[in-house]
Amino acid sequence: MTQKGTATELGNQPIGKLLTQYAIPAIIAMTASSLYNMVDSIFIGHGVGAMAISGLAITFPLMNLAAAFGSLVGVGASTLVSVKLGQKDYSTAQQILGNVVSLNLIIGILFTILTLAFLDPILYFFGASEVTLPYARDYMVTILLGNVVTHMYLGLNSVLRSAGHPQKAMAATILTVVINILLDPLFIYGFGMGIRGAAIATILAQIISLCWLIKIFCNKNELLHFRRGIYRLKGVLVENIIGIGLAPFFMNVASCMIVILINKGLKLYDGDLAIGAFGIVNRIVFLFVMIVMGLNQGMQPIAGYNFGARQFHRVNHVMKLTVIAATIVTTSGFLVGELMPELAVSAFTTDSKLIEQSARGLRITVMFFPIIGFQMVTSNFFQSIGMAKKAIILSLSRQVLILIPCLLILPLFWGADGIWFSMPISDILASLIAGFMLYNQFKQFKQKAAEIN
Repeated sequence: MTQKGTATELGNQPIGKLLTQYAIPAIIAMTASSLYNMVDSIFIGHGVGAMAISGLAITFPLMNLAAAFGSLVGVGASTLVSVKLGQKDYSTAQQILGNVVSLNLIIGILFTILTLAFLDPILYFFGASEVTLPYARDYMVTILLGNVVTHMYLGLNSVLRSAGHPQKAMAATILTVVINILLDPLFIYGFGMGIRGAAIATILAQIISLCWLIKIFCNKNELLHFRRGIYRLKGVLVENIIGIGLAPFFMNVASCMIVILINKGLKLYDGDLAIGAFGIVNRIVFLFVMIVMGLNQGMQPIAGYNFGARQFHRVNHVMKLTVIAATIVTTSGFLVGELMPELAVSAFTTDSKLIEQSARGLRITVMFFPIIGFQMVTSNFFQSIGMAKKAIILSLSRQVLILIPCLLILPLFWGADGIWFSMPISDILASLIAGFMLYNQFKQFKQKAAEIN
């Protein structure tokens, strides 16, 4: 099949088949990505100690901030590529690829310089103490030095998926995961490098996968490939990429703010070990969130293409199927967290007090988890069809409008419990907002479909 044929199948193949074809590779890739983050934590927890897990948890806000800038380019560009391919505008899609390379290079370098210059004050602000700062610093210095590689790898992988190669995008992620898992024990235990060794393993794995992605895009037989004249930034394209990417950008920035509030609150009310408990809970919950994100990535090119082609009935269909699948995933996470929390958290540490705190936190966090899949899919759905403002509203409703006020107010009455209970409360309220907005959008689609027919 030609590359154009691979793209245009999004408009005529059965939706269920397409979602399976695109989502399964993305799910495998995202699950693998989550697993190697978990493996990092497991190796650090058992090989370095409980305080090292707390130190690693201190870095989460900065990691989220780096991811925010990565998603600003990667997610925005991949969505725009899908829409342009649906419109048969292959020349513009090619220009988007070049702009992704240039934007990631510029943003990655600037982010590294600024954060390294103020790293210790940043980490203290994020909740580090004299005990946890050395672990957090050792990890983040290495990660930041490889930040350009990380941005470029994630950006090109997103474009590759939207260009009709979900299997290759999946293979790149799995390659990264496998290499990282193999290198972790070598650098942590073999070379005795501790938490810094985990960071080195992560960056080396991404470098190897990035080289493979570059090789794919150097192939002139690909519909989208590297060539002269596509790297100069174009104002309209940059504006559109950033405009669409603002939703995940703000979501990641909000996540950064939220983790800061959680870390500082837990440190105030419950000490450094409680930060480590949140770090473990976050890794477990993130596994199920990443599976839903994989479903979203599978939905994104299908919804974007068919929205560009004005086939609204297909847009509706892929959305509904994705919601059903996401709900199954998050319900599974709910069952794990409520029925076997001690077993889940004990994989990360043998410290009995840390296990006890983590298990209790996990039970509370997943209290309303079955409905969060619907909220995540709805937010990504609006982003996938280029409705950036609605996607931003949904992204911010849970993170900023609900969760942050809860994190500021509830601990005043309930202490550390107020921090843990803030998360399920925000889940249920944000899902109600998402349901209202999606209902109104489906009504509009029905009206447009009737006008076309």
